[in-house]
Amino acid sequence: MIFSSLEINKEEPLYAQIEKHIIKSIEKGELKKGSKLPSTREVSELLNISRNTIVTAYENLESQGIVLSEKGKGTFVAREAKIVKDDYNIHWEDKINNYGKTCETLDIIKTELPWKKGMISFKSIAPEEKLFDLEEFKRSFLEIWSLEGEKLLNYGYAKGYKPLIEYLLQYMREKGVNTEGKDILITNGFTEGFDIILAALTNAKDIILCEEPTHNTALKIMKAYGLKILSVPMDEGGINVAQLEKALKEESPKLAYLIPSYHNPTGIVMKGERRRKVYDLFKKYSVPIIEDGFNEELLYSSSPIEPMAALASRGNGVVYIGSFSKILFPGLRIGWILADKALIDTLESVKRAKTIHCSFLDQGVFYHYMKSGAFNKYLKKARKIYKNKYNFTIQQVKEYIPHEFIMGEGGLHVFLKLKRGIDSREVLRLCYERGVLFTPGDIFYNNSKEISTLRLGFSRLSEEEIKKGIKIIGEVVKSLE
Repeated sequence: MIFSSLEINKEEPLYAQIEKHIIKSIEKGELKKGSKLPSTREVSELLNISRNTIVTAYENLESQGIVLSEKGKGTFVAREAKIVKDDYNIHWEDKINNYGKTCETLDIIKTELPWKKGMISFKSIAPEEKLFDLEEFKRSFLEIWSLEGEKLLNYGYAKGYKPLIEYLLQYMREKGVNTEGKDILITNGFTEGFDIILAALTNAKDIILCEEPTHNTALKIMKAYGLKILSVPMDEGGINVAQLEKALKEESPKLAYLIPSYHNPTGIVMKGERRRKVYDLFKKYSVPIIEDGFNEELLYSSSPIEPMAALASRGNGVVYIGSFSKILFPGLRIGWILADKALIDTLESVKRAKTIHCSFLDQGVFYHYMKSGAFNKYLKKARKIYKNKYNFTIQQVKEYIPHEFIMGEGGLHVFLKLKRGIDSREVLRLCYERGVLFTPGDIFYNNSKEISTLRLGFSRLSEEEIKKGIKIIGEVVKSLE
């Protein structure tokens, strides 16, 4: 059997190792065109790994035209080995550095169970594109095209499209933030903004403090840079103040990364008194805060709260990363960093070194859409629809899923902990067999071995799908009690 020689390592995803082993076997001539591969069940039993892992590997190879599956017959090699005497080949897997390996290892698109057609997926927390006002966007495009079309197709400025920068400065002032002595850098969403900040301010093994749990993408980026992550646990009100002070006093982190409003994944909004205490502690120990303004536009169950950046007043100790990606046009990838002017000056150079600038055409269209007033109309409609979905999801979870707690005050997801320490990974495995997919909570934790939490994104599902999916999750959970 071809898999008897496979030596499994801990560095790469299992499905990727299986794919590589099959490809190498073809290249060596061990597998000929038309050769039948062992069944997924046989490989699963031989290697003692999940059958879903084998299925994923086979499906990936089929999508590349390397193998072909025939219903009722099996999976067969679909191509001949290409042997050329003078081929110049490099074993690239041996040359990938730690940054590349970390990014691939923590790439949840590759390592988590994939969505399949017909499934009910609670994984996505992207906005529902059917709500987008395409006519208003089209008008904005035609307007900016008639005014600046030629300019917007040429090189732009690393800092960003000036009218959009001015608009966002005013937008932040309306949130209560003092922008005196501060400036804005336009980025490709939150991800590039966070990456640029870490690239400019940290070195490998620096300590960065964050909440536990926290944004999975942020964890991936921090680990890719080789940073030491200092995780401080949360309670129902946000980051634990007593443990935060202990960590600040004993570990002296270089930076902190926080999501004080509509936290991902818990949905917690840190309230005024707690927020002030947390801010004062960072001020006391002179640790800069990177604030992730996640989902601030989608509040359902409490009064609006100013971002932590507003507490800084004229001070410059808070760096704010903003984005509309979870509410509007994520495909445009428009985000921004608001920070001290001197810091933005450096970050601008880092941005120029990495990607030169973000698309000026996208920024121009986006600016004209926002200034037209269309966003406020859209937001009013979106809030109503998402609030109804949010309340419906909470209602269904309470009715069908045995749980210890449910969290979430806004946004496009809810976060819950199952009763009696039930493993959400096992729940996911069984739900997947019944056509339901969700995000297990362990991907949001750095230190804790939290196995009983999960995140349910509801934005792109109908009420019928939400109810059906949650009933299935509940039935699986009850079967494991």
